[in-house]
Amino acid sequence: MAHPSTRDMTQGSPTKLIFAFFLPLLLGLVFQQLYNMVDTMIVGRFLGVDALAGVGSTGSLAFLVLGLCTGTCTGFSIPVAQKFGEGDYRGLKKVVANAFMVCVLMAAVVTTVVCLLCRTMLGWMHTPDDIMGYAFSYLIVVFLGIPVVFAYNVLFAVVRSMGDSKTPVKCMVIASITNVVLDLAFILVFHMGVAGAALATVISQILSALLCIRHIVKTQLIIFDREDWKPDWNCARMLLGMGLPTGLQYSITAIGSIIMQSSVNTLGSVYVASVAAGSKLSMLLNSPYDAMGSTMATYGGQNVGAGKLDRIGRGLRSCSAIGVSYSLMIMLLMLLFRRPLLTLFVDPGETEVLANASRYVMTNVLFYVPLAFVNIVRFLIQGLGFTKHAVIAGVFEMFARALVGMVVVPAFGFAGACFGHPAAWIAADLFLFPTYFWAMRKLRREQAARLAA
Repeated sequence: MAHPSTRDMTQGSPTKLIFAFFLPLLLGLVFQQLYNMVDTMIVGRFLGVDALAGVGSTGSLAFLVLGLCTGTCTGFSIPVAQKFGEGDYRGLKKVVANAFMVCVLMAAVVTTVVCLLCRTMLGWMHTPDDIMGYAFSYLIVVFLGIPVVFAYNVLFAVVRSMGDSKTPVKCMVIASITNVVLDLAFILVFHMGVAGAALATVISQILSALLCIRHIVKTQLIIFDREDWKPDWNCARMLLGMGLPTGLQYSITAIGSIIMQSSVNTLGSVYVASVAAGSKLSMLLNSPYDAMGSTMATYGGQNVGAGKLDRIGRGLRSCSAIGVSYSLMIMLLMLLFRRPLLTLFVDPGETEVLANASRYVMTNVLFYVPLAFVNIVRFLIQGLGFTKHAVIAGVFEMFARALVGMVVVPAFGFAGACFGHPAAWIAADLFLFPTYFWAMRKLRREQAARLAA
């Protein structure tokens, strides 16, 4: 069942395999963040600070909903990676077909619910009146694009789980360029405001999904039979058992972010804009950690499927070395260049916003080593099949952010808000490391029992 564009991660040097899989994936994520950044750059520089604050105030709420979609699709990819590692092509096709069908149903339900509640949820977050119009105009378009988010995420997740990290990159590069062009056209030529920025993103995501479908069909990566499209309720339950905990992990994490954002909203639109600018730069800087996480989910899934447990610890050590090295490098770079980079989002004349955003970014950067382990260890645990335990790590993050938002921010203001994410990363790590060692002991006992039977 080997295909030229897939990668078997159960044989060969873990370091070389992880690095080779990680680099194209990183490139794709960087381009994804770039087209998200373009929205913020154009909005901040051409529509003003209030528009920037309006778009920025939607970030945690959008993450709550879109994180559920993205995380669920990531969870669906775990059994695909395990089937690929086992060499069970028939089972793989059934899993993929049922994943597509479940995504269609979930997209319909989630889109309907969140669009009806969009303005209400913004009110719950204490969104300032002067930016409410911007926030709603942007977020409602994003929510209407939820079916597209499901489509491209499940397609990319399936392709990556079979070891192909290059195809999603190619699709993302083309979509990113398209997004830049559409952003400029919709905002500067057609004067569509913040809604135009959101619409440009949705159209670009549609393009990336279509390009991925074209690749699958053209290369015959997966050749479906009619029988594969028969709904299998046992398979659907298994997928939801893997996908929903992973999606809820993102959403639970986002709840803490919403509490944090609500606290920042009470400080005023200047601080909201500061966090918006700082968050966009941070999202770009965090792309390598997301790539490491996706890499380890695939690596763990394939190797546990193949029964090669001895390779998992080696892979963890290799990826951890990459993560720590990057964290130390980015600390040095941000000490020197964070303020010039922030002027991409905010006019240099907005000195207060720039000073606050610079403080926010640097505080987060100092804690990037714990963030590296959050992504590497959590996604590895998911790849091993322990998705529910990864959710608990999200609960630890949620409580840490909520504590900062409800106690520290009211006491210390914006200075306290800067420590929301670092507190969450440290809390998650305190749970993840013991869980990883427990999971490995459990897998080894199960393997020994099978061999003895």
